[in-house]
Amino acid sequence: MNTIRFVLDDQIVTVDFNKVDYHPSTTVLNYLRSLPGHRGTKEGCGEGDCGACTIVLGELEDGRIKYKAVNSCLLFLSAIHGKQVITIENLAQQNGNEIKLHPVQQAIVENYGSQCGFCTPGVIMTMFALYKSDIEISKKNIIECLAGNLCRCTGYEPISKAVIQACNNRQPDHFDDNEPKIKRMLLEIKEETKSKEIHTTQQRYFLPSNPEDALHFCITYPLAYIVNGATDTAIRQNKNYEFLPEIIDLSCVQEFKEIRIENNGIYAGAGVSLESFKKLIEEQLPQVSELLEMFASWQIRNIATIGGNLATSSPIGDLIPLFIVLRARLELIDTEKSRWVDIEDFITGYRKNCLMPGELLKGVFFPKPENDIIIRSEKISTRRHLDISTLSIALRLKKDPENRIEEIILAYGGLADRPKRADGTEKFLEGKILNESVIEQATLFIENDFTPISDARARASYRIIAAKNLLIKLLLNQ
Repeated sequence: MNTIRFVLDDQIVTVDFNKVDYHPSTTVLNYLRSLPGHRGTKEGCGEGDCGACTIVLGELEDGRIKYKAVNSCLLFLSAIHGKQVITIENLAQQNGNEIKLHPVQQAIVENYGSQCGFCTPGVIMTMFALYKSDIEISKKNIIECLAGNLCRCTGYEPISKAVIQACNNRQPDHFDDNEPKIKRMLLEIKEETKSKEIHTTQQRYFLPSNPEDALHFCITYPLAYIVNGATDTAIRQNKNYEFLPEIIDLSCVQEFKEIRIENNGIYAGAGVSLESFKKLIEEQLPQVSELLEMFASWQIRNIATIGGNLATSSPIGDLIPLFIVLRARLELIDTEKSRWVDIEDFITGYRKNCLMPGELLKGVFFPKPENDIIIRSEKISTRRHLDISTLSIALRLKKDPENRIEEIILAYGGLADRPKRADGTEKFLEGKILNESVIEQATLFIENDFTPISDARARASYRIIAAKNLLIKLLLNQ
């Protein structure tokens, strides 16, 4: 009660919220920077864009410790319960006056990958996570993994060379030597772990370990804010100074992280991280993986979840248009039953969905498209990597041998109060032979299907023009 435990500096740390000034939702970044020996973790943007706050979490998975780079500014302190926290201070080894750098640190030095040094700790921690992974070292993968780390001094060429030098010559390090000890510590915490209720004078934070307790907390505390990754909620806390007095954090519910490959489709739990989902899609449905390559950063994808992306019900949520064309169905549960709803029926308005009080999103099932079904997606954003969509589109298309459209679904994000299908455009295109003239005529229906608004990202007129251009791009390339 009121305590969390995790591993830091190769020892178990206990935080008793009755005895400290931290809130359960204090970010790990602020916690680390309050410690005298862990201020190498830097505070930059506070919203997961710069990567200066990157740390690495070690988690037990299938009997091994898996290392994941994460943004500590988007991670609530209570969410690291039962995990190993690794910071820049933990990489080098000191023996008397002699300091032995970790291979990724040595590679940065030898390739002149640091100048002002503000971003360097975060860059090195991302490199360390890459070093401890089984990811193939290619130009594409280096860019993808480092997209969440900004460097204005050195630029990425020397950093990329450092990644290649270190990771193409991977050797056992002191983390491998310590792994048996760390595993015992993590298992000790896991064996003690039950669902946690943390009550302070200002905040209640609930960390259920199973669906039953999660639903119990939802019923008992109906006003509590539910998070599953909290990358969106943490930004609200950091930037808008919103303080949530009651939080239910689903990140420890293992049942929500289930993945099932079935003959007719794929089931992914609401707690599956976007990075795990990305790998799943690349293996099972490579034709729809383009969008996920531009979805946030590696650090954010390691925390953010499918359920979080869907339940926030954002009109520009990148997953929802894709799930619409995949004809996804969502499993919702309460204490007595489960029910299934189509993804189009789940979103009911601007940041609204059909979840009833006391109900949780458990997972999503999407049938595997037949071989003759074309699935494509595109997004428009200010930056290619690590940016929220201004506008997105997902397409489902089936044609006959004469290039006649037998089936089409066009789902847009960013054109309405919710991700929405272009119904009139679809009706016009059904049964038509796909050619440039038909595509040009189809774009005229977009204006009748949507009435977008102007906001900080784009004017309404731009959104309509961009929506037409995305439609042309996707259909011309089929």
